[in-house]
Amino acid sequence: MTEKEKAALGYLYNANYDEEILADIARANDLCYEFNQIKPSDRTAQAKVLKHLFGKAGKDPIVNAPFWCDYGCNTTVGDYFFANHNCQILDGGKVTFGDYVFIAPNCCFTTAEHAIDPEQRREGLEVALPITVGSNVWIGAGCTILGGVTIGDGSIIGAGSVVTHDIPESVIAVGVPCRVLRKITEADKDRYPRLK
Repeated sequence: MTEKEKAALGYLYNANYDEEILADIARANDLCYEFNQIKPSDRTAQAKVLKHLFGKAGKDPIVNAPFWCDYGCNTTVGDYFFANHNCQILDGGKVTFGDYVFIAPNCCFTTAEHAIDPEQRREGLEVALPITVGSNVWIGAGCTILGGVTIGDGSIIGAGSVVTHDIPESVIAVGVPCRVLRKITEADKDRYPRLK
């Protein structure tokens, strides 16, 4: 079994010395570098690079540079995906974003967990656990989303949160570790003033 196959099945795998994995990482690094050099107003050129980088990209993805990911091919973004500056996706495992996902600046999505045993860590062993973010989700500034987590449709993750376990749909969740604060309700439509 190859190291990539082990990673896909959730087993410890060698992410540091395997030639196939290193080639995938080098490809993604080069595409991220290319993306980060594009003039910010040239959304057409940015979208073209993102289509090559991501495993699948829906309609009109927007990412503000700088942006970095490990593989790119393990990340899927839905329609109207938006990631603000300094987004990092460590996608040794699958990372899936639904439609209309908004990501604030300085957020990190990391599927990677290094081995707990120090000898295994020295060998370069790690595990990659998938991340799934539903549709209509807003991730606040400075959040970290760890591997093995699912965030339900319509939820909001408050700024600075560290998400270590699943978050249900249609809730506001905040904190370290991230916890559900409350459900999102119809009353939230009147939370902020609107010009009529």
